[in-house]
Amino acid sequence: MTMKDTTGAKPELLSFKEMCEKFDVTPRTLRYYEYIELLEPEKEGRTRWYTPREVARMTLIMRGRRWGFSLEECRQFLLIYDEQGTDAQNRVWVEMADRQLGVLEKQIEELKEAREELAAMREQVAQSIE
Repeated sequence: MTMKDTTGAKPELLSFKEMCEKFDVTPRTLRYYEYIELLEPEKEGRTRWYTPREVARMTLIMRGRRWGFSLEECRQFLLIYDEQGTDAQNRVWVEMADRQLGVLEKQIEELKEAREELAAMREQVAQSIE
């Protein structure tokens, strides 16, 4: 005996709420990503359904943001896959990653310097109040 699905949910599709929960984003963020055409959920009336393709795209967007890529860079990266396929996307990805690694290395060095300056100033102030 099988149970009939009475929730209206479709297999392998995520609702708007499920998508927000899965990626820990606000509804506003998810709607914005749709507005700028990073995501294109299936729409059934006022209900949005996110396919595995959209989940994969969101995964790439979230990784890109974590690594410091702009939304425009993420959009361009996704567009390359849509227009030229995986090989072209991978070539561009390597170029983007190389560039971003350089940016991150510079930020790391700047943060190390800022930390050293802060620690030195903290020590100086701490000694003056002893």
